[in-house]
Amino acid sequence: MNNIRLLPIVLLAWLAALPGCVPVAVVGAGAAGALSYEDRRTTGTQVDDEGIELQASNRISERYGDKVHVNATSFNRALLLTGEVPDATAKEEIEKLAGAVRNVRLVTNDLKIGAPSSYGARANDAAITGKVKARFVDAGKFSAVHVKVVTEASVVYLLGMVTETEANLATEIARTTGGVSRVVKVFEYCKLGETNCAPTKFPADTKKPEAQKPEAQKK
Repeated sequence: MNNIRLLPIVLLAWLAALPGCVPVAVVGAGAAGALSYEDRRTTGTQVDDEGIELQASNRISERYGDKVHVNATSFNRALLLTGEVPDATAKEEIEKLAGAVRNVRLVTNDLKIGAPSSYGARANDAAITGKVKARFVDAGKFSAVHVKVVTEASVVYLLGMVTETEANLATEIARTTGGVSRVVKVFEYCKLGETNCAPTKFPADTKKPEAQKPEAQKK
């Protein structure tokens, strides 16, 4: 039963990793609205994050083309850069390009110096992301909507606005997922009862906690 539930998630994640593929919507408007409502970011911040990812990716692509492989992931206007670049100069310049995108408040640069990963490696990373997300849902210990998962070279990055308990639970699930070599936490922490730890039913942005320094946890 679990394998049947896992297959569509892994397949869609794999498709999203292929060049030229456009993200596929797999939920109806009602379901998408429910997910948006449950998100602890305001709807305005969610829109900003999507715009940040698109603009950062476009700027990097225009400047470097296929010389680099960079994933730009934004959560609560904090941008995570993962992937491969040819040298330290490119790594620094890409961080500056991304940091100049409108609404970005901080950048976590975890780019590695080396040749761009193969499509096979990216497909494997996408499959790992799908497995981690599916295990979050199956565990039912916290809302999977609150944790964003990114995988690069079998290293899983966890982003989101979560409680310390939720962070620990998510980290343990990701750490024990097959194929994961390491887990890096890029969380922002909140406490239950605080407005920024509640679903986004508040119309105005509230002050968000400062982004935490990424924490790596070996498997």
